[in-house]
Amino acid sequence: MTAPRPARFTGKSAVVTGGAGGLGQAIAAALAAEGAAVAILDANPEAIDRALGELRAAAPDTAFTGATVDVRDRAAVQAAIDAVTAATGGVDILVAAAGGSLGTPRDIEDIEPEHLDLVIDVNIKGTFNCAQAVLPSMKARGGGAIVTFSSIGGRSTSPVTGIPYAAAKAGLLGLTRRLAREVGGDGIRVNAIAPGLFLTGRLQGMFDAMTEKDRNEVLEGIPLHRMPELRECVDPVLFLASEESSYITGAVLDVNGGRFMSG
Repeated sequence: MTAPRPARFTGKSAVVTGGAGGLGQAIAAALAAEGAAVAILDANPEAIDRALGELRAAAPDTAFTGATVDVRDRAAVQAAIDAVTAATGGVDILVAAAGGSLGTPRDIEDIEPEHLDLVIDVNIKGTFNCAQAVLPSMKARGGGAIVTFSSIGGRSTSPVTGIPYAAAKAGLLGLTRRLAREVGGDGIRVNAIAPGLFLTGRLQGMFDAMTEKDRNEVLEGIPLHRMPELRECVDPVLFLASEESSYITGAVLDVNGGRFMSG
């Protein structure tokens, strides 16, 4: 009989941005299930209340906290991280999942300056603000792990998202590598995950509404010929956040069923 895997995050403190979204909440729940105290940051206060209620109901013995934070606001991010540090003694793990295309148009003729600013600022500036805020705590604790969120859209051209999203997600790879170079000597690892199309919320509805022919065309572009389960993005994030990846930094982990294969 195989022995159960020991909890990888016992005694650790984790921050998940975008933590009230479908994927962010799933990551928070998985971190908690393996022993972490978890703080979720999100710009939607109603979603935070809902997520915290669900997380606490599923894991009543776990220390969950939440804060309404626009990650573009450096002062608000710092205040939230300071509160986590005061409550838990520090931050060991940052999962910077806040981002996305944020409802902006895909086609270039429809993109206004404010659309570009929003996508670049939330994805790149937001990730930078959160990473910068947790670094002093991680350094004081002797190390830590940061997981940033790129996308298949930042690795190759995508018919689903527009130029601002592609630029932001590609830029996050440069941010990840440079940050990893800068803080590696402090025992802090920084890696990116680049998911393919995960069907959460609005995207699930869009996929379900497609004709069978169109759905099959999407699946034909994926060598594994199926859409992923949510856990298939969560598990790689936990791997990058854990000591199982202790000698990996500055890397990008593609999770897309083979749709994009790096050389």
